[in-house]
Amino acid sequence: MVCPGKYNYTCHMCGRFQILKNKKSKKLLNKLDVDESEILFSRDKAPGSRISIIQRVKDRNVVTQAIWWLLIDPVTGKPNYKYASFNSRSDKLNSPRAIAYEPFRESRCIIPATAFIEGKGDKLTYHKIELENEAIAFGGLHRETIHKVTGEVIHSASIITLPALPEWEAIHPKSMPLMLPLNDEAIINQWLAPSFHRVEAFSELMQPALRVNQILTPIEKPSLWNEKGDSFTLSAR
Repeated sequence: MVCPGKYNYTCHMCGRFQILKNKKSKKLLNKLDVDESEILFSRDKAPGSRISIIQRVKDRNVVTQAIWWLLIDPVTGKPNYKYASFNSRSDKLNSPRAIAYEPFRESRCIIPATAFIEGKGDKLTYHKIELENEAIAFGGLHRETIHKVTGEVIHSASIITLPALPEWEAIHPKSMPLMLPLNDEAIINQWLAPSFHRVEAFSELMQPALRVNQILTPIEKPSLWNEKGDSFTLSAR
């Protein structure tokens, strides 16, 4: 999605995630057949920062370092902060004029994470969200921009967001990120295959649903990830 206004994150997921080196991430990376030594592990990734994405290149999954902001200014090589494009709304993916239209068809990727933060929108209520017993494979989009001065290829990415999840009314009532089902090998392969253009195959994925148990923990300040309450579980349907 593109949302007007510099740093206007109100219409997006909160915009922070972490990728920690632990059993969950190891399992995820092994399943995707990539080397964990190539991952930029971090306890706090914010929009505009460098993140690791997994994409398919010549029938092999590879790790690429990208800027978490899909629209890059080709003159400065930095995020175009006029539009908050660190997320891409699912209802815009089929709009030919949308920035995400071509990447959705030609350069999908996976963004690995172990937890992320959602805010209710009142600047007071935030939760750390994890999946029970597994890491998170965000459904992402990848884009390449050529720097007009240096000729450098700049990689950038966004996370697809879905409509609101009913169970998240008190968590984040506007949207939720797309989390790919790692147990569905066919879908994962189709998602990563640049030659797979029948995006209607992903229609079910674009429906918000609790497919895996989620563990939620109230936190105080998003940038600090400091917990302030007991964790609770939202069970998959």
